[in-house]
Amino acid sequence: MNRPVLLIFACSIFCFAACKPSTETTFPKVENISESVYASGLIKAEGQYQAFVNASGTVQEIFVKEGDTVAIGMPILSLYNESTRINRELAEVGREYADQRANQSKLRDLERAIDLAKNKLLNDSLLYARQQSLRNQGIGSAVELEQRKLNFENARTSYQNSVFRYQDLKRDIEFNERNASKNLAISKALESELVLKSEMNGIVYSLLKEKGEMVTPQMPLAIVGSAQGFLLEMKVDEFDIVKVRQGQEILVTMDSYRGQVFEATVSRIFPIMDEKSKTFTVEGIFRNPPPRLYPNLTLEANIVIQSKAAALTIPRAFLLKDSSVITVGGDTLSLKLGLMDYEKVEVLEGLDEKTEIIKPAP
Repeated sequence: MNRPVLLIFACSIFCFAACKPSTETTFPKVENISESVYASGLIKAEGQYQAFVNASGTVQEIFVKEGDTVAIGMPILSLYNESTRINRELAEVGREYADQRANQSKLRDLERAIDLAKNKLLNDSLLYARQQSLRNQGIGSAVELEQRKLNFENARTSYQNSVFRYQDLKRDIEFNERNASKNLAISKALESELVLKSEMNGIVYSLLKEKGEMVTPQMPLAIVGSAQGFLLEMKVDEFDIVKVRQGQEILVTMDSYRGQVFEATVSRIFPIMDEKSKTFTVEGIFRNPPPRLYPNLTLEANIVIQSKAAALTIPRAFLLKDSSVITVGGDTLSLKLGLMDYEKVEVLEGLDEKTEIIKPAP
């Protein structure tokens, strides 16, 4: 055999060996398996919220720094609004003008008028009674008696009018004082809304505005949350949400703690779907939290729906059309499957531990 023929024969053998498809096989294993729902999400501080003020204005002063601890009612920042300040000052002026003590002179003037009218009424009443007595004795004329009676009635009307004016003025003063007090209270309340105060004992995680910036009621100004407690906020697909229940176990991984798995528990399921993302929000709490956490750390989670110990399993990659396997002898076996996760699947019927199976070609 000449050399070219030998070379061609050797190449053919090499090509046959190189091109022969490799066959990967395995045996079913008895091991633990669990079915879970995948979710992605973020770490949140307990009670974490975005802080708003119900007012517009310019950031005048910032009282804290990011990372500072705050207590309930502690001011975080303040706004300046010229019209709100002027309205409060006008309300204070109106309250001072309407104060009863400021109107005592008017009341005293009417009280003196009442006393004068009362004295005149008493005097005209006596004169009228005396004239009537004289007339009964035949002394004096009917015209004099009529004049005394007219003076008495005029004095009585004048006295009554003085009392009515006093009562009306007093009611007006009291009403104006209450109204002015309420206006002042409203103005002060509006001005107090220019100060952003903490609604909880916690930490200021973020200040979203700087001094001198214009803000409106729709703009968040800060993010505040618990200083110690953290929770998981996860997004679960609408197809999986019906499987999730409170109290289920969660296995959590984070980029900040690579290679570590943390256990948590489902604590809350929000009952409305986000129409844009088609997901539901699920919250969880750590059983043993990592040593250090920060809000908005990303996480991936598997919510364990059910699990089984000592189950017969095979890798999912060895399934043919999601329900069959191929043995090394070339037979195709139909299987009855149970639980499955991302890597393996439980075999209920159709296979045993001694049957070697082949991985189907992709």
